[in-house]
Amino acid sequence: MSKADAVERAKKVKFVILDIHGIMTDNTLYYTQEGMKSEAFSLTDKQGIKALRDEGIDVSFLTSKISRADEAMGKIYGLPTENLWGSSAKIALVEEFQKKTGLKDEDLCYVGDEMIDLGMMKKAGFSVAPADASQEARDVADLVTLVGGGKGVVRELAQFILQAQGKWDAFVAQFK
Repeated sequence: MSKADAVERAKKVKFVILDIHGIMTDNTLYYTQEGMKSEAFSLTDKQGIKALRDEGIDVSFLTSKISRADEAMGKIYGLPTENLWGSSAKIALVEEFQKKTGLKDEDLCYVGDEMIDLGMMKKAGFSVAPADASQEARDVADLVTLVGGGKGVVRELAQFILQAQGKWDAFVAQFK
């Protein structure tokens, strides 16, 4: 897809749905001697989520199961708990959400990195994959970010969408 086509799709986005692992993280799991698992999340993405939400585009996490770490990061990123979605039936969950909200496929942006995300990536009006996503995800994505998972994917995406919608400069102006 050309950049101009991606910009046209991004202009319509009203809601962003983020897979977590491979998007907000680099897909690496760390284990302590005691067997406790941890992951590293990108704090750069906090600014991306803030930018989207401040400019009227809501955001949710969608992963197979919301963990305590995902809940903690959702809180740090400023997402309400009702925007933390855990389901392996991602399309069914999103379709139920669409029935409640009236949002159409073209209103949605989905960010995914792996084969499990392909159905949602094809459904959403604007789909995004990080630079280090699987080849299959990059092949169906409308936009492939310059950065990899856990390195600011959402920050880059937020700037792209808000620039397409003519909202980026207003967001940045508040910091000058």
